Amino acid sequence: MEINISNLKKSFGYQVVLDNLNLYVKGVHSIVIIGPSGGGKSTLLRILAGLEIPENGMITINNKKMSKDEKELHNYRKTIGVVFQAFNLFPHLSAMKNITLPLEKVHNLNKKKASTRAKTLLNKFKLGEHAHKYPSQLSGGQQQRVAIARAVALDSQFLLLDEPTSALDPALTSEVLDSILELKREKKDLILVTHEMGFAKNVADYIVFVDSGKVIESGKAIDIFSNPKTPQLKEFLSKTLKH
Repeated sequence: MEINISNLKKSFGYQVVLDNLNLYVKGVHSIVIIGPSGGGKSTLLRILAGLEIPENGMITINNKKMSKDEKELHNYRKTIGVVFQAFNLFPHLSAMKNITLPLEKVHNLNKKKASTRAKTLLNKFKLGEHAHKYPSQLSGGQQQRVAIARAVALDSQFLLLDEPTSALDPALTSEVLDSILELKREKKDLILVTHEMGFAKNVADYIVFVDSGKVIESGKAIDIFSNPKTPQLKEFLSKTLKH
């Protein structure tokens, strides 16, 4: 995966959330964005997902420039998988239907192919016996694993995950983290925002530390955690790694 971001700016009203942010990453499979709340990391992820449009700046992903045109963004969104904090499953559809419906309606797969792909992924994420259940009948961890399976089913060029465990009880977090680690082992391209530093250590090839709307420091995960260079990152890690 190769990402080149230059002079990215995004404001909401008078609040500047991303302030001429720059980043270049090449040759990695899993990028984890860390940083304090309100620093801009989720906004950056939403821009990479095509869900927010920046006022300024340029993004190139895998040598393809990201457009600001809504029609082109609509087509771009079809090529990526996004997993949000709050699962975003259709409450009136079963786990199976939550996966097959986008495949049939958005990606034009026939019902048989969509069903086969969904069954394979539900089994992979240890959800096969829950295929018929509705979201309200599933635990938070199971719902999030369905959301991950749905994102993977799209055969996306990469997956974006925004704090995928933040809405879960600690007891349910590990099953979701295991599912994401499995994707990493398969060398699926991932861009992930998390506040869980232990998990970031395990899943990241590359860490991006975002604070005050800028990339303060970035590098290989092993280097970032063993030898942080900036005062801001040192302070952030000293606080978060205590918990």
